[in-house]
Amino acid sequence: MAQDAVRPGIVQSPILTVEIDRLYAESDFGKQISEMLEQTGTEIAAENRRIEAELCAEEKSLTEKRKTMDPVAFRKLADAFDSKVQELREEQDSKARTLGNLSEERRRAFIAKAEPVLAELMRDAGASLILDQRTVFLSASAIDITDTAISRMNELLPDPGPMPDFTDGTETGTPDKP
Repeated sequence: MAQDAVRPGIVQSPILTVEIDRLYAESDFGKQISEMLEQTGTEIAAENRRIEAELCAEEKSLTEKRKTMDPVAFRKLADAFDSKVQELREEQDSKARTLGNLSEERRRAFIAKAEPVLAELMRDAGASLILDQRTVFLSASAIDITDTAISRMNELLPDPGPMPDFTDGTETGTPDKP
């Protein structure tokens, strides 16, 4: 009777292992997320460089104006510049944090979608337990279902969808200011 439940190509073992990090990283979904995160990170870095160049030019101009301005008037300009720099820094830091949070959210969503696939593989193998390979000291490679899980996830998961546009100034991940 137990032989009837055996699925071809699936190891039969009471314990299985999976490399969760590799399952995510090598799945089509995980690869697409990594590419999008890298691209978005590159765009944010380019935006940071552009902002830095603009601020340097503005600071140089302000330094030149100092020579000919009334000290009180200059102080107002300098304070406004400092406030602008702080605000821009906070916006860019917020974008970086939001990107990190989005990465983690997408990973959690993937793991949630992987759970039923892993449960099915566990049933197919007649297993009672799947361990993360990182927690296993020594095991036979035959009980590692990572490759099979990657294949199944690639069949089942749709594309992860686009990333928000972080460079247009609207997606900072912070609530609207009152």
